[in-house]
Amino acid sequence: MRSFIVVLMAGGLVAGAADSRAGDGRAELTPRQILDKVDDQYRGESAKGKMTMKVVTEHWTREMEMEFYSKGKDKSLARILAPKKEEGTATLRNGDNIWNYLPKVKRVIKVPSSMMGGSWMGSHFTNDDIVKESRMVDDYDFEISFQGERKGVEVIEIKCTPKPNAAVVWGQITVVVRREGYQPIEMVYYDEDLEKARTMIFSDIEDMDGRRIPTTMKVVPADKPDEYTLVRYEKMHFGVNLPDSFFSIRNLQR
Repeated sequence: MRSFIVVLMAGGLVAGAADSRAGDGRAELTPRQILDKVDDQYRGESAKGKMTMKVVTEHWTREMEMEFYSKGKDKSLARILAPKKEEGTATLRNGDNIWNYLPKVKRVIKVPSSMMGGSWMGSHFTNDDIVKESRMVDDYDFEISFQGERKGVEVIEIKCTPKPNAAVVWGQITVVVRREGYQPIEMVYYDEDLEKARTMIFSDIEDMDGRRIPTTMKVVPADKPDEYTLVRYEKMHFGVNLPDSFFSIRNLQR
């Protein structure tokens, strides 16, 4: 779920960043390394787990439990476990293609390119968020825009602006991480007119299969601040054995 920058020196490093030190004497990560860490926090060669998703809109609230599987950057499968009336509804991503399976009518529907901006499972994520596999350091130029304390926490803020020929939808992304551990706190997305479009908030850092990661992610649209999608990772396992055949339309329908 990655939607995920101006270069001051060749290689995307901010002057002096490579030689800076953390408060405990450890060398700090460069902006490039920090962005890579944010991109890779939930990634592995393969992974599986369970999560809950709560979607709140002006007119309704929806809660779901899901199991999910992923391999590399371009294969994933998510299946609804609850509520009962939606059990078995699933989404498969393989490369640039997305299919949805609707068990009530036993139909597999391929998501057309014209619908990539549409909502994924009724949430504030889009189908394009699910498909997008690029990395921030590849599509954006970046610079540190703030370092210091906010709300009692030492943070580093990185401003990311699209490279001239990058195929991205955002006019700017601001990434805020904790200085200790470099876990993300917040990502703010701006449209082409640099108007705030949405905010992604990360919280509840826990150990998941040997990784310290935020286990809660909340997406809030700027034009509807009372609405949100809240994702909570309940379990995650990395490096699991998942053959390519697992990510097939046949398995989508099981």
